[in-house]
Amino acid sequence: MGSRDKEGTKRRLIEAAGLVMARDGFAKLGVNTVAREAGVDKVLIYRYFGGLEGLIETYAEEGDFWPTVEELIKEPEAIYRARPAAEQMTRVFRNLVASLRERPVTLEILAWEMTEHNDLTRRLDTVRENLAREFTRRFGNAGAPGVDLMAFSAILAGAVNYLTARSRHIGAFNGMDIESDQGWKRLDDTLELICKRVLG
Repeated sequence: MGSRDKEGTKRRLIEAAGLVMARDGFAKLGVNTVAREAGVDKVLIYRYFGGLEGLIETYAEEGDFWPTVEELIKEPEAIYRARPAAEQMTRVFRNLVASLRERPVTLEILAWEMTEHNDLTRRLDTVRENLAREFTRRFGNAGAPGVDLMAFSAILAGAVNYLTARSRHIGAFNGMDIESDQGWKRLDDTLELICKRVLG
């Protein structure tokens, strides 16, 4: 098998893993199901990834599972750093909302993770946590005196993750339309207000 064929097969397996997780959840995720979805022999999962766990880890790292730091700031780092803390935080969480809403497979996986916790979900958690630590390492010194920025970020991230995941199947939360752009505009505006009040 040529290197192009190998890379194409690996890519098909990575995409298939995401599709199976989103459609069937983690309970039904296995090498047979993923291989069948990708249309390849399951032996290739072991050959290329060392098994299902390695495939899931690769999916989380390479499969467009979670937005990168660059995707969250969406501008040159020097410009981002020059912004006031409230603007930095607002920008990051607005971009997180937009990025997650563009990733239906990720939202399905987030929804499944709320009910299932196992070695596979822990591997996805690790990738997210590593990205969060990378972001904190690069930008974690912004903030107002007396504000626990990590705790503040955790509250906002938890809200965003939950509401975006819920929006895939349930159109409203606490009277808010979480399926429409108009509903998310209201949430974004309120998020900005919270950031200004806490960090401004």
